Amino acid sequence: MYSEKVMDHFSNPRNVGEIEDANGVGQVGNAKCGDIMKMYLKIEDNIIVDAKFKTFGCGAAVATSSMATELVKGKTVEEAMKITNKAVAEALDGLPPAKMHCSNLAEEAIAAALEDYRRKNGQAPDESVDCNGCCNSCYHSHGREEDFDDED
Repeated sequence: MYSEKVMDHFSNPRNVGEIEDANGVGQVGNAKCGDIMKMYLKIEDNIIVDAKFKTFGCGAAVATSSMATELVKGKTVEEAMKITNKAVAEALDGLPPAKMHCSNLAEEAIAAALEDYRRKNGQAPDESVDCNGCCNSCYHSHGREEDFDDED
């Protein structure tokens, strides 16, 4: 059902936690399944030098979060904005169709964290991000931090 890579990233997730001095933070959720994903990015000179995540959800949500942080590290902001849910799923050697929404969340978490970074740095929003409100990726920028409790 799950690839070895999915199982590895679920059992041994990379980059779990938060970055205290993150300059880009994005949180997304899926109301249907209850998964919540929060991504922290540390960006220096337009390069993502660190990425961490906190995820409340199923094994596929943890695996896609882990892989997403691996995929963005070392990339420019512009390169990271181009990472798609398909790229996340492919990097994990695929996901079952019923779990593809987890890769959508990973893509949306990256985009939300990058939009937060852009907003904090006085940059115009990325017009290529088509927000129709379905992914709730604007939790952080609208002050809805209570939707994800950082307390362990």
